[in-house]
Amino acid sequence: MDILKELFEMQDKDYAEFQSKLIPNINTDSIIGVRLPALRDFAKQCVNMPDTNKFLESLPHKYYEENVLHGLIIELSKDYTYCINLIDKFLPYVDNWAVCDTISPKIFKKHKSELLTKIDEWMHSKHTYTCRFGVKMLMAHFLDDDFKTEYLEKVSLIKSDEYYVNMMIAWYFATALAKQWSSAITYIEDNRLPKWTHNKTISKACESYRITPEQKSYLRELKIKLN
Repeated sequence: MDILKELFEMQDKDYAEFQSKLIPNINTDSIIGVRLPALRDFAKQCVNMPDTNKFLESLPHKYYEENVLHGLIIELSKDYTYCINLIDKFLPYVDNWAVCDTISPKIFKKHKSELLTKIDEWMHSKHTYTCRFGVKMLMAHFLDDDFKTEYLEKVSLIKSDEYYVNMMIAWYFATALAKQWSSAITYIEDNRLPKWTHNKTISKACESYRITPEQKSYLRELKIKLN
């Protein structure tokens, strides 16, 4: 199978133009214009194809959709160790939030203890999207039954000037406010996040239907005025 040829056969140029506005930090010429549901279906076709390993090894890819497809193929892996190896090889080549946030391997749910070690490693990375991926995985897998207050502290200690890292930290804390209010609210009350992240957390939390009107009112009072 010629994967690139297949991707271009699914091309929607109007969608490519729309997508380029959502991901302003990548070259518009690198976006083919393939919708995510089509890419998910295609990934299921590719996962057992003999040429897929060659595709996964041919990094960096030229097109945005190749990167999305790469991530979608990885997340279908049923072997945890193999999945982690593929992710570690791929993350250094991820250059935008959309590819980063698409990757969500189902196998992670069965390997929580091992995953925590990898999450710590990813969150300490200086590479923007590796760090973002680590925080996203902590948010996805450790804000419910497996939650510990120490996880909030780990995320709060991440120091970065990167917009896409700080946006993910705000998303993490906004979700924590929705799921673990009593633990997360202290980070807002005590101003333990950088000002921009603090305010963005409040804004995102106030957009959530999981936050009560009373909680939203209280959060708005805790916004910091920026000079």
